[in-house]
Amino acid sequence: MRIDEARFREDFEELAAIGATPEGGVNRPSLGDAHLAARAWFLERAQAYGLETRVDAAGNHSAVLPADGPTLLLGSHLDSVPEGGRYDGALGVVAALHVLVALRGTELPCALEAIDFTDEEGTLVGLLGSEALAGALRAEALLSPRGGRDALLAGLARAGLREDELAGASRDPTTFAGYLELHIEQGPRLERDGAQIGIVTAIVGSRSLVFGFRGVSGHAGTTPMDGRRDAGLAAAAFAVAANTLVVQDFPGCVATVGEMRLEPGGFNVIPDSARVSIEFRSPETAQLDALETALRRQAGEAAERYALDVDATVVGRWEPAALDPGVRGAIARAAAELGLAAIELPSGAGHDAQALAAVTPSGMIFVPSAGGVSHQPMEHTSWQACVDGANTLLHATLELCAVYAARGA
Repeated sequence: MRIDEARFREDFEELAAIGATPEGGVNRPSLGDAHLAARAWFLERAQAYGLETRVDAAGNHSAVLPADGPTLLLGSHLDSVPEGGRYDGALGVVAALHVLVALRGTELPCALEAIDFTDEEGTLVGLLGSEALAGALRAEALLSPRGGRDALLAGLARAGLREDELAGASRDPTTFAGYLELHIEQGPRLERDGAQIGIVTAIVGSRSLVFGFRGVSGHAGTTPMDGRRDAGLAAAAFAVAANTLVVQDFPGCVATVGEMRLEPGGFNVIPDSARVSIEFRSPETAQLDALETALRRQAGEAAERYALDVDATVVGRWEPAALDPGVRGAIARAAAELGLAAIELPSGAGHDAQALAAVTPSGMIFVPSAGGVSHQPMEHTSWQACVDGANTLLHATLELCAVYAARGA
């Protein structure tokens, strides 16, 4: 059994045109106009294929192939980073849809649900839809979201969602048979190793903090260099020190200063405040704890040397997640059945699967990313690799349904 390659590609190209950028990527930040248009397209296509559709209280969009028994979830996300690529997330959603299309009329022991999760990329909160579905969405994450409180409220309003109802998307874990996600690797290992399929063993944890440095503004021409309390200089010193810290003391971790804002923002005014956004990742919770402690200490040292004070706000916290051995085995057997070379590897990027892994057996299928490039318009995965991934998803779905049926027999 295979998916219909022609229809799969036609749908993928139609989706890629929504929010398309001149450079060849897409710009579909969560709950913006292009993202909402992509979600409407998804429901329309599902309905055209004769599938049921649903939208829950967190805005997760689903196509459903009903059956007696629990639900096997398949999916990913349709939102993108600003000026991102056309494959990240979208491939998994369209492939999930076409698995359901391929299995229409097949008697299965599990219902199948192709789901597009809300705000995976963290433009607003990060993993908002999948955490809501898993019953893990924290109130503090909504009060201090990564993208800012005003942006979150505006996005929810555009989508017709209510903040006080988001938790209503939570489902009883006993209603799930599992979760499968197809995704591009976003790294170079599959291409480097000549593998066609990646079987993800675990997903790194990550944390996002905002450091606010406070100094004293002053005239840029008349204030002596040795008499300044420059918040911008403190922020810059921290950013450089953070990079050195990770490289020297935390092998296996990564840290990124993704945003720095100086106020009041004039050429001729010493900044009296600086806001630095940093994200760091590790496969181990203890290492995340140690790195956070070290980063806070370095921020304090930079403030003491160059400015006056610093505070820190946690705006994102996702724990590492191990993926289910049984689901990994099903993916391996599916790849072997299709004659595809597969390897196991961890994911250095966050995914909705890490939220679902806490409540149901979960697994991820990776396909190669050309040059390991992602989160930019040049992101590319060959079409044959996309088809291979979709067919692996299809066969792993059938395998997991068979395992469930045998367990219940």
